[in-house]
Amino acid sequence: MALSNIWIVTEPSNGSYTTTSLELLTHGRSFGATVSAITWGGNAALAAAAGEYGATTLYDVGDLGGALPGVPVASAIAALVASVGAPDAILIPNSYDGRDIAGRLSARLDRPVLTNVTDLVDDGGLATEHPIFGGSQTVKARFTGEGPGIYVIRAKSFAAESGGGTAASVVAAPSGDVGATGGAIIAATHVEERVGPKLEEAAVVVSGGRGLGEAEKYALIEETAKLLNGAAGASRAIVDAGWVPYSHQVGQTGKTVKPTVYIACGISGATQHMVGMKGSKNIVAINKDPDAPIFQIADFGIVGDVNKVLPALIAALKARA
Repeated sequence: MALSNIWIVTEPSNGSYTTTSLELLTHGRSFGATVSAITWGGNAALAAAAGEYGATTLYDVGDLGGALPGVPVASAIAALVASVGAPDAILIPNSYDGRDIAGRLSARLDRPVLTNVTDLVDDGGLATEHPIFGGSQTVKARFTGEGPGIYVIRAKSFAAESGGGTAASVVAAPSGDVGATGGAIIAATHVEERVGPKLEEAAVVVSGGRGLGEAEKYALIEETAKLLNGAAGASRAIVDAGWVPYSHQVGQTGKTVKPTVYIACGISGATQHMVGMKGSKNIVAINKDPDAPIFQIADFGIVGDVNKVLPALIAALKARA
């Protein structure tokens, strides 16, 4: 049965939506179904962004009053299902808030969730793909019971492309009585200081691993990234070692990136890391071990000590500038 109606949870961010939300809107409209967005915050400008990427209707939960989105948004979606009928599918970004919404919505609707989805195709019904065993294998799944299907989609699974649509029609979607579970509020927020593009949106990513030898050497990664107008990333090994914050981690349990150029410095290439970056257009690997697994997926490889190669690269970049 062809898809006719898809709802997509779109997370507001800086007057628009998160990149993953825009990716889901783009992919949603590719099915030829009616696409509706669900958001919160009461920002009227969000209707234009939702329409531009394919949504015809924007269900707005409104100002959450400092509450975490999980409870009120899940409550609002459940109320919409009861009042206007269930869609064929509900797509949700694989973010902290998205996973919270998905879990609570699953409980409210008594429907299962398919998580960690990296592809979604219509072959007479939605079929999903999920990487397992650190990305070395892929499994396919589909719902066989009564809908709606709830799907949690990983970032960078699809490209975000404007469809040039007009502003979506805004429909109020109040959350209703959320009970004691709605009592938690966000007391304070902190924005991490950074220079340059966001890691998951950068066209160039330079990542460091344990091959750097010590935490102080990560400065080479940051300097190289800055000279290339890129972002600095890291393997799980040096995040776990406390060398850099978790926000820098690339991999299955970190961020998924798909830059034009990805430079892996002193990273052996564990599957946990490669899952998060193997979709990069051009992969450059620097490692003193010629048998390191990272070379199996690299487009260009340099066998050498990263602490000798990077200073030479930095010098060349400065000379060119």
